[in-house]
Amino acid sequence: MINAGKAPISELPGASYFPHADSFAMIRGGHLDVCVLGAFQVSAAGDVANWHTGNPDAIPAVGGAMDLAIGAKQVWVMMTLFANDGSPKLVPTCTYPLTGVGSVTRVYTDLATFDIAPDGVYVRDLHGVSFDQLAQQLAVPLHTSGR
Repeated sequence: MINAGKAPISELPGASYFPHADSFAMIRGGHLDVCVLGAFQVSAAGDVANWHTGNPDAIPAVGGAMDLAIGAKQVWVMMTLFANDGSPKLVPTCTYPLTGVGSVTRVYTDLATFDIAPDGVYVRDLHGVSFDQLAQQLAVPLHTSGR
């Protein structure tokens, strides 16, 4: 058995699994309440890019994420707020190829948790940084969570 990252895995007590076709039937049938994805970028409009950076040396990792991004009722992303080069990963518009359009509802990062809403990006929680510091580091207009 291998995981989505193609790494070998083993079962733990209580584990369960099912055929690949059944997993896509659940996803495409709208049976997932929440999906958690990693991402290279998330836009202020809730677009997600998580399968390719566009770098010619990068190996694209196309998989079921596109189905998950449109099939789940809510899509949450977990990522660091800044890439290794220091550039923000929460951006006004994604520059990488998109996985899903307008599908992300929440983003969990190392510095803050954000809610993505039709009327903007709301800071839900802060982790070791102030709202003003965060706002200065991002090109995305931020709102406080008191909606």
